[in-house]
Amino acid sequence: MVPNSSFLLSKISFPYTLSACHTTHRQKSMFQCCSAVTLQDKRVREQKVNILHYEDNMKRRSLLFFLITSGISPALPAYGKTKSKNPYDERRLLEQNKRIQRENNAPEEFPSFIREGFEVKVVTSDNYVKRDSGLILWDIAVGEGDCPKDGQQVTFHYIGYNESGRRIDSTYLQNAPAKIRMGTNALVPGFEEGIRDMRPGGRRRIIIPPELGPPVGPSTFFSSKQFEVFDVELLGIQDCKRRTIAGFYSDVVCN
Repeated sequence: MVPNSSFLLSKISFPYTLSACHTTHRQKSMFQCCSAVTLQDKRVREQKVNILHYEDNMKRRSLLFFLITSGISPALPAYGKTKSKNPYDERRLLEQNKRIQRENNAPEEFPSFIREGFEVKVVTSDNYVKRDSGLILWDIAVGEGDCPKDGQQVTFHYIGYNESGRRIDSTYLQNAPAKIRMGTNALVPGFEEGIRDMRPGGRRRIIIPPELGPPVGPSTFFSSKQFEVFDVELLGIQDCKRRTIAGFYSDVVCN
């Protein structure tokens, strides 16, 4: 007996149809599974990136906090290292200096000196002129005639003061004016510069900074490197010449 062809076809085709359906379902399941795994891996990678960014930001914040608290911030200037001057302190020091000068009977329009550590600020009226060398001058009275030249002898009176306005020397009290030849390094640099362009009969106040002032020590009346103030009156200028006596002795005569 020959089987029905339709039955054989149905018997034969059913397993193949079922297998094909099963294969398609497996592929879909595998695709869905792979898609799920891929999505999960992407989320894990995103979480790792977020964690790395968070840790990096925390490290940067910690480093910035350390730099700021330790004062080693490269992005910000270290203002704490420079001490700003207080205007109130400057006024207080100025008034203190003026009070001491009044007690010492300092002359009129005497300069004031504000000392803060190694820095000194000189406060004067508009009558004074400051030169490039640091010398400060006030021509109280301008004389007449020519200015002294190297080799000439100048005769002058002077009164010397320190920063507190105390008188430290005076030729008026000795009733004997000073005489010195110009250009012989007999005077301190600031003093010689101050009288070099004076004229006979002139009176000038000279403020000499320490770098142009006299040497300090027991042999002088200057005990420290300070500004010195001199009131100078130029009395006269004389020409000088060298003479020889008995062929072996020479001196300089000024008249």
